[in-house]
Amino acid sequence: MPMPESPTGAAPEILRYTAFSTDPAGGNPAGVVLDATSMTPDQMLATAAEVGFSETAFLVPREDGFDVRYFSPRAEVSFCGHATVASAVAHAERHGAGQLRYLTAAGPVDVLTGRAADGSWQATLTSVPPRTAPLDDDDRRELLGALRWSEGDLDPALPPRVAFAGAWHPVLAAAAPDRLDTLDYDEAALGRLMELRNWTTVALVRREDPTTFRARNPFPPGGVFEDPATGAAAAALGGYLRELDAVTVPATVTVLQGAEMGRPSRLVVDIPPDPTAGIRVTGSAVAIPG
Repeated sequence: MPMPESPTGAAPEILRYTAFSTDPAGGNPAGVVLDATSMTPDQMLATAAEVGFSETAFLVPREDGFDVRYFSPRAEVSFCGHATVASAVAHAERHGAGQLRYLTAAGPVDVLTGRAADGSWQATLTSVPPRTAPLDDDDRRELLGALRWSEGDLDPALPPRVAFAGAWHPVLAAAAPDRLDTLDYDEAALGRLMELRNWTTVALVRREDPTTFRARNPFPPGGVFEDPATGAAAAALGGYLRELDAVTVPATVTVLQGAEMGRPSRLVVDIPPDPTAGIRVTGSAVAIPG
């Protein structure tokens, strides 16, 4: 499918950034199109597939912010945290720091960009109001089977739930320190279940200390075996922790992800006490040379 031209006659520029890291070799890579005004959804999907990253963000400027759509190489998703951070930093590098409003399929998401203490660019997104839902017993058994986990692998202090902060993610907490060392799941079985239930990634977490979590996130519906940094899942985890009274709010939680893939990522999650307030997720982002 031919690439559409912008009103100036040039094809939309496709940028590549990595989010939740200051190192281009770390974090989670995302495609970014800062002006996708002339693109159709089919062209966005084709572009995301060509870029090949887990997500590409397509921004359409408007007076009160941006209409934003997110595509994996296989499908559109309602919200993506790392592509939000990546695109916001790309915008800030060109237009300066400030407040942005992203109008997403999940609802409005405010994003604040600026410089971190080390001089790197960073962005803080505030999610839509989070919520959780029970994980059906049959779904839990099927999910555990696809992951090749057992009931004994689960941390009883952090019960399974499905959590939302723009996209739905089952949250499974591991009891043993080494349970997340290996990710070996049935990709076809897990992908079928996730597509059926409209789950974006599975948040597999391990509580390392009261405010630090290690995470791994399978993403087979997007055509990605594992996501190295998942901002939407981190926001959903923040809502889950608040709803379960698993942290004393206000709280700041650090999520460490991607090290097993060779792409270490750091996500900072601020959890306000108001049960209806969105969760704030902060991370750095940097352009990928190429």
